[in-house]
Amino acid sequence: MTEDLKKMYKTIVHDHFSPKMEISFVDGEKRQTLFYEKVTWTIDDVQKGLRYGENPGQEAALYKLANGNLVLGETETIQPGQHLASDVELLQSGKHPGKTNLTDADNSLNILRYFTGKPTVVIVKHNNPCGVAQADSLADAYQKAYMADRVAAFGGCIAVNQPIDKATAEAVSEQYAEVVVAPAFEPGVMDILGKRKNLRVIQIGNMDRLHEFVGKRVVEFKSLMDGGLIAQWSFVPEARSKEALRLSECEYKGNLHRINREPEPREYEDMLFGWLVESGITSNSVIYVKNLVTVGIGTGEQDRVGVAEIARDKAYRKLADRYCFEAHGIPYNDLKDEEKRADLDQRVADEKGGLIGATMVSDAFFPFRDGVDVGLREGITAVIQPGGSGNDYQSIEACNEANATMVYTGQRSFKH
Repeated sequence: MTEDLKKMYKTIVHDHFSPKMEISFVDGEKRQTLFYEKVTWTIDDVQKGLRYGENPGQEAALYKLANGNLVLGETETIQPGQHLASDVELLQSGKHPGKTNLTDADNSLNILRYFTGKPTVVIVKHNNPCGVAQADSLADAYQKAYMADRVAAFGGCIAVNQPIDKATAEAVSEQYAEVVVAPAFEPGVMDILGKRKNLRVIQIGNMDRLHEFVGKRVVEFKSLMDGGLIAQWSFVPEARSKEALRLSECEYKGNLHRINREPEPREYEDMLFGWLVESGITSNSVIYVKNLVTVGIGTGEQDRVGVAEIARDKAYRKLADRYCFEAHGIPYNDLKDEEKRADLDQRVADEKGGLIGATMVSDAFFPFRDGVDVGLREGITAVIQPGGSGNDYQSIEACNEANATMVYTGQRSFKH
């Protein structure tokens, strides 16, 4: 039985999807058609498409936009031929990619496009980031992103915005990852990454144009269980600079409530970093960031207080695991020495899971102050959220009581 299950994941599903696809939008005599071509790769002299879909047994195909353009009102799709995630070069295929590998890579690029200058690493698992970091060197950024959630990074997709050097490659090769995506690989790097035979190594040579995709939209399709479709324009975060943020204030029962303290430069940096990372996270979500590194990521919850607590709890657990791994070379859950475990627990408790001085990021407004209070009790000093709740005054009061600052983006960032 066990061998049959293992064999299931090694099986390649040959899809029966057609080599071309057309989607037309028709309004009277006006017809706008998007033309797509199926993507395949030559692996061991055989043309292969996606390995399989979300699960073995599900046929899947990858298509790239080959021609056509859709204009609705003042919005238009990305022009054909500007391929990134749908037109990749496999330098090492290992097990060639399946649907989840490419959707993880796509969401990592979705986040990475906002960070083009400073070395940045995004690690995605099951279409949600588990670690994102910026640093002065790529190796340092990778180490910070990886240690932000070392456990979840196992089997994830690593995307970087700089050519991978040997130091970064050595660090990557020490861990198990499914996919590595980069604009280029320095000499000798492929020999290092080649130690991981099943690692998919993807080069996107035009990743230096990634910033050109900021503000651009595509049509997203969601299939319903009865075969129906929902079409929507993709999300574009409008708050991408300090000037786009506004200090929190609202009027309640004739009284003006305003945040007392303006953010410091470091807090503005973390706010913008966190808000742009947030655009690639499944809702409801709350995350904490500090010094351009994700500290705790809470995703896909039904209530905002609950997800704030989950992100907080993850920050504690992940920091404990990080300190344990750095000190003893083993995961926290494998540490049997009660005295050492107690010492680690105390250290993490004293540092409040690394949340002291962190920024709290929420993809939608806080309906009551109880969500913000979760972070404030841990020592966060800044909050960024859309604003717009009838009870915004409660969150403003909570932040003022703790001498924390808060800004509004004026835009919700849901992702489902």
